[in-house]
Amino acid sequence: MIWTLVVGLIIGAIAKFLMPGKDPGGMIVTMLLGVAGAFVANFIGSQMGYYQPTEPAGFVASVLGAVILLAIYRAVISRKSVTYNRHV
Repeated sequence: MIWTLVVGLIIGAIAKFLMPGKDPGGMIVTMLLGVAGAFVANFIGSQMGYYQPTEPAGFVASVLGAVILLAIYRAVISRKSVTYNRHV
């Protein structure tokens, strides 16, 4: 469990480094982003046939999964702020 969080922190930090800009949260959010990125990479990879059901995603794929989640988050947040600014 601790190892998962440490690796998640590293993966999340790399994803935030690759996509510079304003992002939410601190260390905890970065950790969760990395762990969730690994789950996304594992899901997509297994659906495409790259990974067996019991095989974990690789490091690079996990970083790509975290980048995908970060891009989705930014798109949702920017859309909400544009919508909010129109109604004010």
